[in-house]
Amino acid sequence: MRITIVAGARPNFIKIAPIIKAIEKKQNEGAGISYRLVHTGQHYDKNLSDTFFEELNIPHPNANLEVKSGSQSVQTAAIMIAFEQELLQNPCELVLVVGDVNSTMACAIVAKKLNIKVTHVEAGIRSGDMTMPEEINRIVTDSITDYYFTTSTWAGQNLLKYGAEPSTIHFVGNVMIDTLHQNLDRISAPVFWKEFGLENGNYIILTLHRPANVDEEKSLINLLEGIDSMVGNKKIIFPIHPRTKAILGETNLQLKNILFVEPQGYLNFMYLIKNSFAVITDSGGISEETTVLGIPCFTMRNNTERPETQTIGTNTLVGTSIENLEKFFSAFLQNGPRKAGIPELWDGKASERIIDILLSKK
Repeated sequence: MRITIVAGARPNFIKIAPIIKAIEKKQNEGAGISYRLVHTGQHYDKNLSDTFFEELNIPHPNANLEVKSGSQSVQTAAIMIAFEQELLQNPCELVLVVGDVNSTMACAIVAKKLNIKVTHVEAGIRSGDMTMPEEINRIVTDSITDYYFTTSTWAGQNLLKYGAEPSTIHFVGNVMIDTLHQNLDRISAPVFWKEFGLENGNYIILTLHRPANVDEEKSLINLLEGIDSMVGNKKIIFPIHPRTKAILGETNLQLKNILFVEPQGYLNFMYLIKNSFAVITDSGGISEETTVLGIPCFTMRNNTERPETQTIGTNTLVGTSIENLEKFFSAFLQNGPRKAGIPELWDGKASERIIDILLSKK
């Protein structure tokens, strides 16, 4: 079985790393399976892509399509044009896509039009918010997928509602958690750890990148000032996304607690998460990692495609207003973290299950 694995953006790299390890393990056992790794170039900043390949021991991609940035349509079209040529020159039996970025949808469409089977890892998750490009990517990808691999039974139920055949849906667990398990003994403090006087539990991690939170400069500044003033004497480490940094521009912010740092590599960032007091974010993936690490997480969104991080894990959905965040954070300070657990099959073995199932389909 020849598999083409697609990665395009930072979350993809974290998800493909354990899948590649699982394939290589099967190869060493004599299984008839091979892979070709294609990096679309959707994320091309070294801190957002190359660093992850190095840290997670992902092999150098067999091809880099180098599509870079553009509008949603321009980027999607560029990926499709380049990926079609890639598949024509390097045929395979299966294209494996992960997550919900533009590369996921674009490469799935190209594969199906070439009559190549598609497998979607992290299939079936839904936010219900059609203003999110990721939601459209999920729906389109899942509508043409042959083999679905899900992180929860809830995701499988979503797929059934959309008409997927039950025999094609496989609840395997969470590959992002595979990567976490495989690297917990390798995580390390960032260079600024001592400089900022960071210690276990004396700081908060902040990440913001979604348009609802960062696209308008004035509201972004109000949000940052509100967060800065509500945390008491806790430091706030804010690895600022290049897009968010550009929106702030040369604004002279008067913040006493927020410390701006560059985007972090995986090993440094997981160290920061694991040792933090709490996390404030608008990322979906981070709420999965905080759940497994037992760190309280406050997600600044009106919806989530990962409800298990709320019902079982440590995540609290707080909306996009600073007033809501202050209310929930204040309750947390007063009452302490709520009781939480780890979702079923988030045990670090999802990738092995995926490859075992794919080999059974030969």
